Amino acid sequence: MSSSKLPWVDCYIGIGGNLGDSVALFQQAISSLEKVESIKVIKVSSYYRSSPMGPQDQDNYLNAVIKVSTCLPPLLLLEECQAIEQVCGRVRKAERWGPRTLDLDLLLYDNKGFDHPRLKVPHYGLLERNFVIYPLLELAPNIRLPDGRKVSELTQHLSDQGLWKLDR
Repeated sequence: MSSSKLPWVDCYIGIGGNLGDSVALFQQAISSLEKVESIKVIKVSSYYRSSPMGPQDQDNYLNAVIKVSTCLPPLLLLEECQAIEQVCGRVRKAERWGPRTLDLDLLLYDNKGFDHPRLKVPHYGLLERNFVIYPLLELAPNIRLPDGRKVSELTQHLSDQGLWKLDR
């Protein structure tokens, strides 16, 4: 079945990075997403600075969330995101949570769960990452996880400490 025959669904992609000119890399990534025929960029959250999750001897991250509509199945959307990361200079290393030019994470896909060795949706770290939850709420304040929980309720247990909203 061709991807153009699949229904269009809303998805949320987290974007982050802390190497190079993150703002320019974000713009390049968003522009690249817009050029994919099977993806429509709907809206981009504000940009946020956040403290690194992993090793603290690296620069703060720039983060945002992108709402897209797509007719691609989850794994093909992941492949498009990873191709864009690579064009933007992403080098995948064994080190977890290390510095990177660009990271595109599929956070939510059509309010459905997806579990595959290459991809887990909702994103496995969604619930404990303030740099994902706060921009996601900005775009979709009433959104629910596939298990029915409202994302807005997660902020009750998730501090915004170490997170700074930026003017664009």
